[in-house]
Amino acid sequence: MTEFVIVTTTVADAGAAEAIARTAVERRLAACAGIVARRSVYRWKGALEMADELAVELKTLASVAPALEAAIRELHPYELPEVVVTPIVGGSEAYLAWVREGVDVG
Repeated sequence: MTEFVIVTTTVADAGAAEAIARTAVERRLAACAGIVARRSVYRWKGALEMADELAVELKTLASVAPALEAAIRELHPYELPEVVVTPIVGGSEAYLAWVREGVDVG
């Protein structure tokens, strides 16, 4: 397993996105968060849905991802929040060192 990951979730509004991003960084569960607008198409309870959402992309360590997921679920307004963990297979050594320093592995 890779040491570094991006944990992604989506929300409907900026307030929820900022709350998740700020809480994750304040608790040192993530070194940083990016908030990106996107349009989602999905099936929910048998119906095809389209929605403008905000993706919150949190850079963290794989070992912290379960605690970060728990924090996301605690704050998330959706009944079934998207929480996807994507491995980072490479990157700037200096940046990845900064991510490592920004996360508290407890």
